[in-house]
Amino acid sequence: MKHPRRFRFGLKFRTAKDGATLADMARRSEALGYSTILVSDHPTHPQLGPLVAATALACATTRLRVGSSVLANDFRHPIVLAKEIATLDSLSGGRVELGIGTGWKKAEYEAMGLEFDAASRRIERLREAIGILRGFWSGKPHASKGEHYTIGEIEGHPRPVQDPLPILIGGGGRKVLSLAAETADIVGINPAARSGAHDAETDLDSKADVTDEKLRWIAEAAGARMDALELCMQVYADGLVSSRAEGDRILAARYAFSLEEARQVPYAWVGSVDEICDGLEAKRERFGVSYWIVPEHAMETMGAVVARMSGR
Repeated sequence: MKHPRRFRFGLKFRTAKDGATLADMARRSEALGYSTILVSDHPTHPQLGPLVAATALACATTRLRVGSSVLANDFRHPIVLAKEIATLDSLSGGRVELGIGTGWKKAEYEAMGLEFDAASRRIERLREAIGILRGFWSGKPHASKGEHYTIGEIEGHPRPVQDPLPILIGGGGRKVLSLAAETADIVGINPAARSGAHDAETDLDSKADVTDEKLRWIAEAAGARMDALELCMQVYADGLVSSRAEGDRILAARYAFSLEEARQVPYAWVGSVDEICDGLEAKRERFGVSYWIVPEHAMETMGAVVARMSGR
């Protein structure tokens, strides 16, 4: 009997700078069996713009889903974003996943002259934005008035092919994970990067027992929605190795706590292909996670894992 949460795999890319490289990466990831290719959203970084890049990725492939990990809500008005995403879904034949978050990098806000509000305020603004996106895609006239947005009655065009068009919200804190559980289709579980960058505190938030607590927050907020949610994680430590000792060296260098605890970190894929695949089964049983986002540098090395586990 197949597990109700089937494995699938996404690829997060950052480095492609031209159309040929982008198309080659898209076609190769599709051939390897990846489900999705995701683009990030950093306007001040030397990288391609996410929505145009996602369109190019969709045009280069026939099956691959395209999405974002993740767009910052504060960088685009939700009506403008709703129309762009609906257009991409229509033109791609229904292959879009919208990953969206509050925006977290203060330096980017400052560079663009935007106010960087408290996290609680950004989370509530995202909550309103999700309602506006869903309303625009509903095919019915929709208006809303909230603390952050006032939207006159609009009937959104075009309509997405998918109904519903899946929304991914991820995070590491209780408030944003609760929002995701209440409003999203895909919940991304992350270690909390409180400083906006990787640090020792983020590593501590990667432990398995801390992740258990995050799952309790999600289940409490989701209620009856829990069984319908797809749970997602990114791979933050990876290594395809031929011996336990080699894998342990990678984990010991990456995490500043005990080796036994490092071996249990859910975000780590370190071991042989068989060990990583067995680990994915164990993590799905413990955490319910079936959707994994692989970093660009590991696309090829983890291809055997993706081929074996996709759809299982």
